Amino acid sequence: MVTKERYKVGSVARALKLVDLIAAAPQSGLTLSDLTKELGVSKSTVFALLQTLMEAGYVRQTKPGPRYLPGISLVRLGDLAGGHLPVGEIAQPIIHRLSRTTGLTIRVSINDGGHPVFVARVDAPGNIRFLTLLGSRELPHVSSAGKAMLAQMSDSEIAQVIENTGLPKRTKNTRTQLAQLMNDIRRIRAIGYATDDEEDCEGIFCVGAAFFDHNGRCVGAVSATGIKRELSQRALDQLGKQVIDAAHEVTLALGGKVRKNA
Repeated sequence: MVTKERYKVGSVARALKLVDLIAAAPQSGLTLSDLTKELGVSKSTVFALLQTLMEAGYVRQTKPGPRYLPGISLVRLGDLAGGHLPVGEIAQPIIHRLSRTTGLTIRVSINDGGHPVFVARVDAPGNIRFLTLLGSRELPHVSSAGKAMLAQMSDSEIAQVIENTGLPKRTKNTRTQLAQLMNDIRRIRAIGYATDDEEDCEGIFCVGAAFFDHNGRCVGAVSATGIKRELSQRALDQLGKQVIDAAHEVTLALGGKVRKNA
């Protein structure tokens, strides 16, 4: 009789055990000594496994220490599976601060093929509330988060996404032609933030910016939502910078790397 042990790969089993340990770690992370003790193998073996997991984005390193924490690949799996390592949880202090600073509702979404899937929200101070169910998947062309994500793709990739989704009209401001959307994309690439100017819902505006993983891939976006009001270009640029800065903080918190647009 063939036993299960015959097909067990020891190094893979140890790597998965490491992932489990780091996923369950306190927010401060675990040291190499902590992990060596838990795994029961040599420090050199654990170190080599950690280097491989960091290269793949499943683990990230913080200093001083160093200490080891979940990387963006593991975080992303947690979000998509409804697990215990959501991007939204990691971004909470950042988006709470941004909401207090701007007075707007702040949302965090992960990138699902150019579609924003919202995983966290902080409501603006006051009585105004925007109904956004967490886990909801939006069309990319009508939201600032979606357009921020599309702007990180190549033009041909964007065209493929739009071929699949179409450009359904939501309001009189919705971009219903690919050429219109691409004009927006070129501007986003130049200035670093996207806008939804009553394109999804009349009376509502949003500003969004992308965040990135360890390979510079866009894995999500931060967006600020409010009631439409007249903003000077200077005020809009200031809000855009605040959202970009928050998205950059999320990138750093995830152990990611900002990718410069071409």
